[in-house]
Amino acid sequence: MTKASMIALVSIAIYISSSFNFVYATGAATPGAAESNKFKVVGHVYCDTCRVEFETKISKPISGAVVKLECRNRTDGALTFQSPEIMTTQSGDYSIDVEGDYEDSDCDVTLVKSSWPDCSDMTEEWRKARVVLTTFDGVSGNIRFANSLGFKKKEALPECKKVLTDLGYYELQNELGNEVLP
Repeated sequence: MTKASMIALVSIAIYISSSFNFVYATGAATPGAAESNKFKVVGHVYCDTCRVEFETKISKPISGAVVKLECRNRTDGALTFQSPEIMTTQSGDYSIDVEGDYEDSDCDVTLVKSSWPDCSDMTEEWRKARVVLTTFDGVSGNIRFANSLGFKKKEALPECKKVLTDLGYYELQNELGNEVLP
């Protein structure tokens, strides 16, 4: 074979191979392709015992808290998916099953209700756990991990001062009272 026909043959082989990979990546003619559009969103809900809107070593998981997942189209804000309200387990964890691909939507897990009356203050409205629910994001697998979400305790615990100063937070007068920190 001449050098030119060998190059042409290799080029055709590469082209055909690339075409098969494209068809496989888009899910066309792939057995079980619909299964790849099934996601499981998992996350955790806690009681923010120090009212700082992040978990500390004295935060507690909230069992029986309620969360929901909503996806909205990025262009017009239309609701594209809404889960039923989901209750957390004894360890404060939840799992939400989602079917479909939401590449053009922003999907957020939000807090709905706390089961603890003394730890039911909502965090800021903008605090949501964003999850990406598409197979076109480069993430393999169908499990999506949402950031932890927390309800704030009515009053910060006395031990918060030590916990937070150990973390390097010194400007705590607004949350912990008027005491001067060392």
